[in-house]
Amino acid sequence: MSIIYEIIKSWKNTEGTVNSMEQIHKWIDDRNKNLKVSIRKENFSYDGFWFLDSTDGFVRNKNNSFFQLAGFQEICEDRIVNEQPIILQHEIGYLGIICKMINGTLNFLMQAKVEPGNVNVIQLSPTIQATKSNFTKRHGGNAPAYLDYFNNASSYEILVDQIQSEQSSRFYKKRNRNIIINIGDIDIPVYDSHRWMTLGQIKECMKIDNLVNMDTRTVLSCIPFACLKLEDGELEKIEELFDDKPLFKSMFCGRGFENIVNIFSSINNYKMYSKNSYRIVPLASLKSWDMTDEGIICKKKYDFKVVYCYIEIEGREVNYWEQPLVEALGQAVFGIFTCVMNGCRYYLVRIRSEIGCFDGAELGPIIQLEPTNPRNCLDAIEQLFLDKLNAKQGIIKDVILSEEGGRFYHEQNRNVIIEVDKDEVCSNLPEGYFWVKFSDLNYMTQFNNCLNIQLRNLISLLDL
Repeated sequence: MSIIYEIIKSWKNTEGTVNSMEQIHKWIDDRNKNLKVSIRKENFSYDGFWFLDSTDGFVRNKNNSFFQLAGFQEICEDRIVNEQPIILQHEIGYLGIICKMINGTLNFLMQAKVEPGNVNVIQLSPTIQATKSNFTKRHGGNAPAYLDYFNNASSYEILVDQIQSEQSSRFYKKRNRNIIINIGDIDIPVYDSHRWMTLGQIKECMKIDNLVNMDTRTVLSCIPFACLKLEDGELEKIEELFDDKPLFKSMFCGRGFENIVNIFSSINNYKMYSKNSYRIVPLASLKSWDMTDEGIICKKKYDFKVVYCYIEIEGREVNYWEQPLVEALGQAVFGIFTCVMNGCRYYLVRIRSEIGCFDGAELGPIIQLEPTNPRNCLDAIEQLFLDKLNAKQGIIKDVILSEEGGRFYHEQNRNVIIEVDKDEVCSNLPEGYFWVKFSDLNYMTQFNNCLNIQLRNLISLLDL
């Protein structure tokens, strides 16, 4: 059988072949109870291990590692239209998952990981989740477990290897390497921090608020269902595994190449003709932000502030450290519409630009509302989405999920998929909107920087 068949079969298996769901939840609960974790906010002195560098006006650490905080300004017609702190983290890290066949089913090696900004301490994370500073040991600690498998990925079957964007409203051109490797028959140690799970078990955990972290979701969204070759007769067997037959058709019955060309053309037009420009500036240049003992705080209502934390986490490569974290002030909503046309499932998405986007714009959700985004200037599709959400109509997914806990403090957002009849949506879509099959999205995910992380996270929530 092909690897795609084995992935779908693993997706269908929610009971597990190595660990049951009961065992998985007990493992997470036990680690939550027994791991020593202490996160406390401290005054930001700007002249300690993390300091305000007078040469460029950025906040960085004395090792010049991990990341920096800078000022960022968006300019339109010679006028500053937005400004904020932004994270500079030019290094590309690993978000990697090891998988192998165990007891006749493909299993994925998942980690119960604590990140300092996690709202609930433990979340299900990839096998390895490490910045370049982590795996080159710039922190002075140990290398992450299982690192050698990813450093030698070409020795195994590579299922996914993509460099994908992160949250472009907080990071400046930040990307990470999303990678899945199948190690075949090789036996590897399983540490207390890791457990084997089927894809179906991981998907079941995604239904629980804040249990599966952002890094797991983005890696799984990159699995190339629509791109790898199937063996003769497999398509019929795969269809039998789907309860959502329109999703099967959307996934495996051809890509809309004309649609994909039009999407790329629209994205390219945005990149070419956008009138806005951006610049990195010293933090002190942000006139609407104050650098206080409590952190870096906007003088008006904004979506986040920057705080400073002392962190102690048992079992990490380094057990204690201190760092700034971006604290969310409210909850965002990310969402897409789905509908069935001629027996095939489609998803409504749109082109999104964000200030820190690596290449200007990517495909994203139809709704991407930060807490302070105005609700009085929505277009007809955005308003329809919020009306249906408020009326609880057609909701097939509605889950609160955390963002990246290594840089963000208690940031959790609402992820929603709503089923509609196509006739409910205006027949002439506004510029930048597209109805697409899953196979279209899946194909575009195989290229760097085409789908933003909010859309990739929504895709990861789909059920068979």
